[in-house]
Amino acid sequence: MLFSGTMMTLQMVRTEPVKPLQTDGRLMLGKEIVIDSEKCDGCGLCVTACHEGALAIVNGKAALLRRDFCDGLGDCLPVCPQGAIRFIDPSEGIMAAGRIECISTGDSGYHWPIQLALVPQRSDFFRETLVFAADCTAFVFDDFKRVLLDGNPVVIGCPKLDDRTRFEKIATILRNNPVDEVVVIRMEVPCCRVLTNMVLAAISDCGRDIRFKEVVISRSGTVIGQ
Repeated sequence: MLFSGTMMTLQMVRTEPVKPLQTDGRLMLGKEIVIDSEKCDGCGLCVTACHEGALAIVNGKAALLRRDFCDGLGDCLPVCPQGAIRFIDPSEGIMAAGRIECISTGDSGYHWPIQLALVPQRSDFFRETLVFAADCTAFVFDDFKRVLLDGNPVVIGCPKLDDRTRFEKIATILRNNPVDEVVVIRMEVPCCRVLTNMVLAAISDCGRDIRFKEVVISRSGTVIGQ
């Protein structure tokens, strides 16, 4: 018998209200899309990226035609070259997406999104020092945010599991934003070295003079190279 003689009590802690279901049974995530018509150039990339068919080009500008179709997952965010799309969480009043206002906690900067697949090509939080970190590093190194990020914006990804074409986006980010230094934080494992190679290639391709630094984390959670 599994867990013999042991009584386990599981308690669910709800951190936010349950969002209502849409009429077709899909779960709404509670985020509302906002499109800045002045920034939008009508390229239509967001319309193509929206698998729910919620967006359309109206009078040369992207527009949300079916609010009830929008699932709030944000597939439209990273493809917008002008940073014209953002999501607003009504329950928290936090702006999240194409143009993100950093929420500071002490001396540490805080922003969302951070996944390479989701971050926009141009954003206010891409500035000065930008950190590209392998997914695993924050879970292996105990004090990742305070010691290694030091308030700098971060983009995360996995060169082994993510689609390699996503990493071509790094050069565009570096080209479109005032980044002076790039820090790569990766694991010591061989597959993670690809992240360093991709970032170095992006720096070379972006046509700007950008400083580079690398931090290597061991599998036991210590810094072994810096």
